[in-house]
Amino acid sequence: MSGLFGVVAEGNCSETLFYGTDYHSHLGTEYGGMVVLGDEFVRQIHDLSQSQFKSKFFDDCRKMAGNKGIGVISACDEQPIYLNSRFGPLCLATVGIVENAEELAAQLLKKGISFAEVSRKGVNTTELIGKLINQGTDLVDGIEKMFASIEGSCSLLLLNRTGIYVARDRFGYTPFVVGRSAKAWAVTSESSAFPNLGFEIVKYVEPGEILLINEDGIVQRKPGRRHPAQTCTFLWIYTGFPASSYEGINVEIVRERSGRHLARRDTDIDVDVVSGVPDSGLAHGLGYAMESGKPFRRPLVKYTPGYGRSYTPPSQKTRDLIAKMKLIPVKEVIAGNSIVVCEDSIVRGTQLKNFAIKKLWDCGAREIHVRPACPPLMFPCRFNLSTRSIEELAARKAIRQIEGHDLMDVSEYIDPTSSKYERMVEVIRQDLGVTTLRYQTVDDMVEAVGKPKHQLCLYCWTGQCPKSACRRTALDIVEAKRRSGKGKTADDPSQQQLS
Repeated sequence: MSGLFGVVAEGNCSETLFYGTDYHSHLGTEYGGMVVLGDEFVRQIHDLSQSQFKSKFFDDCRKMAGNKGIGVISACDEQPIYLNSRFGPLCLATVGIVENAEELAAQLLKKGISFAEVSRKGVNTTELIGKLINQGTDLVDGIEKMFASIEGSCSLLLLNRTGIYVARDRFGYTPFVVGRSAKAWAVTSESSAFPNLGFEIVKYVEPGEILLINEDGIVQRKPGRRHPAQTCTFLWIYTGFPASSYEGINVEIVRERSGRHLARRDTDIDVDVVSGVPDSGLAHGLGYAMESGKPFRRPLVKYTPGYGRSYTPPSQKTRDLIAKMKLIPVKEVIAGNSIVVCEDSIVRGTQLKNFAIKKLWDCGAREIHVRPACPPLMFPCRFNLSTRSIEELAARKAIRQIEGHDLMDVSEYIDPTSSKYERMVEVIRQDLGVTTLRYQTVDDMVEAVGKPKHQLCLYCWTGQCPKSACRRTALDIVEAKRRSGKGKTADDPSQQQLS
């Protein structure tokens, strides 16, 4: 994931931009960037992989001056990018994934359009988006043409002399919220950035809508699409900040409802303590405790300063180090107790097993009952930098162990009433080394969010999304990767056993 923040103020906006962008630090760990426009663009980008946004940008903030600016916390690319476009100079920041980026970049190269921001990972996605927008007759037309050409998702903030252009992806996977204070307008990925900065929510941006924010307020440049948003469900379950609301639905409340659903299905266990894996599992655990009547306690405590999420860094070594160091066990709470551990999800399973479960057993837990707040993850996210490949997902590794090879059609393993689903969960339970394992169901998760199923993106659990949103199905993608050799298959012996 990545997070965006933009502001247009009566006076200097740099301090508001600094704190507003910092409130997105939970969404990315690779790069941070800010740009302010006064007499000219003043831009800074820093590597955040070994540091925090505040420490990197504190001095920069004091040197920036201008009444409008955008900031980004990025999980992948260095941004915002500067582009001297046919529409004049601009800066651009994006969030999302462009699945056909290589194809689009090749098309532009054939037209003689070059790329400056190229690394071993390929073309910078944000620069690609900027070059695609530059193909339009004006900025709005360019954004529309870009939307039509990409597979995946892209939401963006574009800063120029006119103001800040805000464009939400056509199907509403990633959120945008506009707010107003006494002397400024702002737009944010996370509504939790607003309260302490004095902003009140004015508008939730619609899917495909294009706005211009400037000194005069909001101007709609392109209406949103008529269909409802297909918002990423994982925002409520894991990635979103507890104080944020998406489509008017608060994250903390959803997680509490999620924990209640988990507790209602646990009629066959009797535990001493309910807990949640910090931080995002805590509210799920609180909901479980409220429903079950069992005490909520903290057997694992996160050492907050300096440690971000172990889920977001691209390096497995970095993820493992953070997971190991940030959670400190409280032996006096653990010893001799039967413990429910509510977790937001099980992605790979290795961190939960090695750096949470092991600590509980080592401190004398009597029983450990793991309750993920979402179903088994089956497909990598197609709309944000989230799960990265099928091969690393715990559920897929379990299926390979059961079948002896990869499956293209995993529908039986998705069905929670099937014997194959039960076998898969049992394999994962054995690998984790816990007393019991019970996942949330799709229906309970959807009910916890409180939106109709067709208004939520459930792709990473079901492999399904609206035909209008996905040009290729999950099976199409698996088969394409198999044929190209880019995806590992059953012929790869390294994929036969659980890691």
